[in-house]
Amino acid sequence: MAQTKILVVDDEKDIADLLEIYLVGDGYAVAKANNAREGLDILEKEEISLALLDIMMPGMDGLEMCRRIREKHNIPIIMLSAKSADLDKIMGLGNGADDYVTKPFNPLELIARVKAQLRRYTELNPGSADASQPNEIELRGLSINKENHRVTVYGEEVKLTPIEFDILYLLASNPGKVFSTDEIFERVWNEKVYEANNTVMVHIRRLRGKMKEETRQDKIITTVWGVGYKIEK
Repeated sequence: MAQTKILVVDDEKDIADLLEIYLVGDGYAVAKANNAREGLDILEKEEISLALLDIMMPGMDGLEMCRRIREKHNIPIIMLSAKSADLDKIMGLGNGADDYVTKPFNPLELIARVKAQLRRYTELNPGSADASQPNEIELRGLSINKENHRVTVYGEEVKLTPIEFDILYLLASNPGKVFSTDEIFERVWNEKVYEANNTVMVHIRRLRGKMKEETRQDKIITTVWGVGYKIEK
């Protein structure tokens, strides 16, 4: 069986080499690029399961590369950056990234995040692992197939990242229930919220954009101000 291949794109050779050592040591194959254009070229030629992208690179930065990847691919993307401000995290997630890690980082923690994203992507396993949850959901013009991760909105197929799918499935499989952003984060990311962040809101904004919610009066995802989000029955 072919090894899972990770794309590492970072103009700092020492960091790219360090990531390669830890990833290879954990059984992954690694493709390295020291700039975004080289990384995009690798994506077209090789089967990549996850991308680790540095944000601050000369020429095309990681944010633009992330946008270009999302035009064709739904693979998980983890952004790496020396910046830790919330605005930078929002920009990374807003451009289609699934996770964001600040440099300097603990390599073991990064590997754990890689595994979590790959598990979500390769096993097509929504954040709520309850086997009693329905495989197919139909409500309010929305159709979700859990087995093949296919989503249609009023008959039009919508391409979602694994994180976006998990959020939508969580809300749709619990119609009428309001989930706070903290609850969504803990159910989908399988991590405790240890600081206030805008991660969930950014992903829901992208999800609504893909579903063309702004053009409809009857929204599928409802905001309950001061509480969270829900999908009505």
